[in-house]
Amino acid sequence: MFLSMHNWMRAEPIDVTIRRLAKYGYDSIEIEGEPKKYNTKEVRQLLKEHHLNCFGSVSLMFEGRDLIHADEAVRASTVQYLKDCITMVKELEGREMTIVPSQVGKVKAMASPEEEWAWAVEGLKEIYAHSEQAGVVLGLEPLNRFETNFLNRHDQAILLANEVGPNCGVCLDAFHINIEEADLHQAILNTGKKLVAFHVADNNRMACGQGDYDWVRLVTTLKAAGYDSALTVEFVAPLDRTPANPYKNAMAAAEAELTPEQLKFIEDHGSGVLSDEFYSWLVEISAKTLKHAIEKAEGR
Repeated sequence: MFLSMHNWMRAEPIDVTIRRLAKYGYDSIEIEGEPKKYNTKEVRQLLKEHHLNCFGSVSLMFEGRDLIHADEAVRASTVQYLKDCITMVKELEGREMTIVPSQVGKVKAMASPEEEWAWAVEGLKEIYAHSEQAGVVLGLEPLNRFETNFLNRHDQAILLANEVGPNCGVCLDAFHINIEEADLHQAILNTGKKLVAFHVADNNRMACGQGDYDWVRLVTTLKAAGYDSALTVEFVAPLDRTPANPYKNAMAAAEAELTPEQLKFIEDHGSGVLSDEFYSWLVEISAKTLKHAIEKAEGR
């Protein structure tokens, strides 16, 4: 297993992100799904200079990006958006594309369960055909019930992946399975060879090591399931606006790169604009916690 990280949680120039990841011993990045934002040739060169790889990307399902939307035009534009993300991953020499099928924060259905399922399968099959040609594997990610009314558990994601195609996989997230699964370790084992990506944050969605997760047990469970790929850090730190705040350096002014859509997405996740100092500290803590867990799980 190796360390990776998302970059959607803090808006900043990509070179700043890459330098930070290299500093704290990460191996790769799972770059935000914004294909129009990046010059892939330049990003690939930056990664090479800092001895990092692109593991893949993750879909950012803002409003208007939804494979189960009642509006056919929205579904069609979402399919194209996800195909563009896959092309970006290919150009960055990545290998995995994490897909959340529906808009994050949308918890009210627009159609019957049968219609939503059919729309998801139809759209994902078209995306899957593109991913197969690109040599990029898809990982369908279930979120908790407060963020989507569609995929919430591993068994749902496996069922959908099986309908999409034999090489379609599942991405699990330590935070979401902590909420939705009756036994999160069994959920990992059940997913088995279908597991193609794994996102990590502690039970409170803070950095790994700042909650009550037993990370050695979790990594050991992943190994038992046959997973030996990226542990992609995705903490979403809440901002304490009360006098009880233990992190006085957490908040910062918005970076120039932060779009209104990105800010809303971050705020809808219960976070906000984090300072470089605080964010870097969380990146470092996550790396130390996960490296220790990997070493212990491997008996080193």
